[in-house]
Amino acid sequence: MEASFAPSRQGHRLIQIGLVLFLGALLVGLAVPHFTAPRLALSSHLLGVLQGMFLIVAGVLWSKLRLGPAASRLAFFLAIYGCLAAWVANLLAAAWGAGNTILPIAAGAAHGSAFQEIFIVVALRSAGISLIVSVALILWGVRRLPAESLNT
Repeated sequence: MEASFAPSRQGHRLIQIGLVLFLGALLVGLAVPHFTAPRLALSSHLLGVLQGMFLIVAGVLWSKLRLGPAASRLAFFLAIYGCLAAWVANLLAAAWGAGNTILPIAAGAAHGSAFQEIFIVVALRSAGISLIVSVALILWGVRRLPAESLNT
């Protein structure tokens, strides 16, 4: 297996990216009142905190998964894309004052240009699909995990 895609290296990268996302979300939390759509900024803050923690936990678990190289790469890239795309889409929606098309509760009346709304919809839907596939692959890798290896 190529060194850059070794499970331990992938796990380490997931932890690093998760920590960066977590930090970014904390910084967004400080600036919530200053966004065009503060409720979307709060949504982005909470999403970043949760998805940052998800990536950190996935990174810690990564080397224990029983996935082939292709499935491991796919789950790795989809997890990162899904978490970052969703966070960025929410963050941009908060900054633009957009997102009512797909986030009506958080966005309220905030409605952006056609491009902004389409960008947010595409980013959030593709992020959702990516995370579902990634989590399914991770679940598959854990399902085949012997019980005794969880204690090490």
